[in-house]
Amino acid sequence: MKKPKPLHILEDWHDSINLILKKGLLNMFSLGMAGHLLNCLMTGEAGAGKKDVAVIETSLGNIEIEFMEDVAPGHVDNFKKLAKEGFYNGTIFHRVIPGFMIQGGDPNTKSDDRSSHGTGGPGYSIKAEFSDVPHERGILSMARSQEPDSAGSQFFIVMKESSFLDNNYTVFGKVLSGMDVADKIVNSPRDAADNPLDRIEMTLVKIESR
Repeated sequence: MKKPKPLHILEDWHDSINLILKKGLLNMFSLGMAGHLLNCLMTGEAGAGKKDVAVIETSLGNIEIEFMEDVAPGHVDNFKKLAKEGFYNGTIFHRVIPGFMIQGGDPNTKSDDRSSHGTGGPGYSIKAEFSDVPHERGILSMARSQEPDSAGSQFFIVMKESSFLDNNYTVFGKVLSGMDVADKIVNSPRDAADNPLDRIEMTLVKIESR
């Protein structure tokens, strides 16, 4: 089936806007909105429904994540901001526990000093956004200390259903693809602190609009 051309729609909107302009019914705000709508129609962006996706590139493969803006908008915005700043690039998954989760996002892990791994952050904390979304396999949630409003940059991906975390940690996304990569990460040989013996680096964490 051929895709219908938007030409007639565009002509109709153009004629309608011209008519309204002639009658003096548009204020500056309405004119701006009308212009934006025309631009969407011409570029085909109207109704595209694009959403931001996080892509975590690692030495073992990529993990792609969709966000839950409606559940934890503050955490989503924070993750996107840090990713766009390159904050996560070069950090590692420093805590991996089979049957539970993999954790990363600590800037201290750019160093080989393992004693500092797991203690770093962006220099600020964000307010908790707990919800009823269950911590099922593939869920992206925020790590924190005992203080609820202590999250900053560290996050974890749930490997197995962990209901005891529900309403106590902020869920803000879910893995779209790459759980096979997460499985490789969680099963990596690790030390007594659950830190992988070999660095599993996030070479690049980026935000893509799809």
